[in-house]
Amino acid sequence: MKKRLAAALAAASILAGAVAPATAQTFDLQSVFGLNTPSIGPSPKLWAERVKLMTGGKVTINVHGAGDFVPPFEVFGAVSSGALPMGFDWIGYWANQIPVANLVGSMPFGPEPDITLAWMFKGGGLEIIQKAYDPHGVVVLPCHLVGAEAGGWFNKEINTVDDLKGLNMRIAGLGGKTLARMGANTQLVPAGEIFVSLETGRIDAAEFSAPQLDVGLGFQRVTKYYYFPGWHQPSSWDSIIINKAVWDGFDSDTQQVMREACFANISWNLADQVNAQAEAIKTIRDAGVDVRRFPDEVLLAMQAAAKEVLAEEAKNDAIFAEALDSLTAYMDGVGEWARLQALPRD
Repeated sequence: MKKRLAAALAAASILAGAVAPATAQTFDLQSVFGLNTPSIGPSPKLWAERVKLMTGGKVTINVHGAGDFVPPFEVFGAVSSGALPMGFDWIGYWANQIPVANLVGSMPFGPEPDITLAWMFKGGGLEIIQKAYDPHGVVVLPCHLVGAEAGGWFNKEINTVDDLKGLNMRIAGLGGKTLARMGANTQLVPAGEIFVSLETGRIDAAEFSAPQLDVGLGFQRVTKYYYFPGWHQPSSWDSIIINKAVWDGFDSDTQQVMREACFANISWNLADQVNAQAEAIKTIRDAGVDVRRFPDEVLLAMQAAAKEVLAEEAKNDAIFAEALDSLTAYMDGVGEWARLQALPRD
């Protein structure tokens, strides 16, 4: 009996050695978002879980929330310098360092999620934007595709273009530059400070994300109006960013696992977003918020201003111009498919 037990233990030991990783590695990742932020918060944790599973435990990534190591808007610099090996972001936050991040993060009147997804991985988008990250020693993995946002939360009605003048609004990216051109006072407020800024009247309006995320942050308790559509961000990317030296330390199989884990993340999050919006909008209405659409004349004025902003940004940065030309051409080229397939609606 003892011999059989010893033999069984020896066999189990050999088997464990065959499947266990030769050298396990552990890395820290800090998100720019709190980990309890609806939808976006859990995203890097889901990615990390998939990486660990798909590497058979060879790579463990400990995910930390906003501010655990550095302030949220310093994550890119920390990853670039190597102070952090990895981060999770909304791409548009790094527009000061990488102008094209503004386009990828929020192109006003830009493509819907399916076109955005196709351009990034089939239309040459990733190759273009990685060129902008290279000088900073950062590898970007688009890892969470955000669907269309809402137009934002307001404590005053928007009936005409003039109603935007003097408006104090939290809005990021190119949408912020567009509204500033139209006379609004725009500013970037971290996600965790938006509620208090609205509640205290420091700002009159704010955009953050889609209803699923917005309702979880409680904005319906401190605003009167919720406007659609999300003209400033019909789709957007959150990403995993990895220090280049750390990335180069992974073998090619592990690098591919990380990419594949992002593809799984994108699929899961798109389904989650579509599933959650109707209930979120109902919750917002039940809280007494007036859910509206911007008037068409306001949207057309926004579109005209956005075109001017995009043209100016393209003049100032060659990679931004390359990406804008590529994405615009891609939207036009694949757009015929949607037009041919369009069905009549009652």
